[in-house]
Amino acid sequence: QVQLVESGGGPVQPGGSLRLSCKVVGDDIYSTYGMGWYRQAPGNQRELVASIPRSGFIPNYADSVKGRFTISRDNAKNTIDLQMSSAKPEDTATYFCNAAYLRVPTADNPGGIWGQGTQVTVSS
Repeated sequence: QVQLVESGGGPVQPGGSLRLSCKVVGDDIYSTYGMGWYRQAPGNQRELVASIPRSGFIPNYADSVKGRFTISRDNAKNTIDLQMSSAKPEDTATYFCNAAYLRVPTADNPGGIWGQGTQVTVSS
């Protein structure tokens, strides 16, 4: 059974940086899972932040985070990271790691495997 374990959340000041990590346990992600990070703020729907295909090439980003966030994967370590930079208060949310079998998660069609979420709070 595949499990996703997120870490790295916490408080960050506006303009600051934070790195989220997702460890995949129970299967190898290499050539098997497209991965994504989603977030959900109170009162809002869950939204796709970034996704990355199995190859690791040409990741996709929400317009709101382009140029500020970077998604990366280390297939040898079975991890997916989300580097957050130039953080804004509107980035405050619970961030979820997501895995989609043999495809890339999309805004309307996430994968079937979710992590438990990690809270990010951007505030001065």
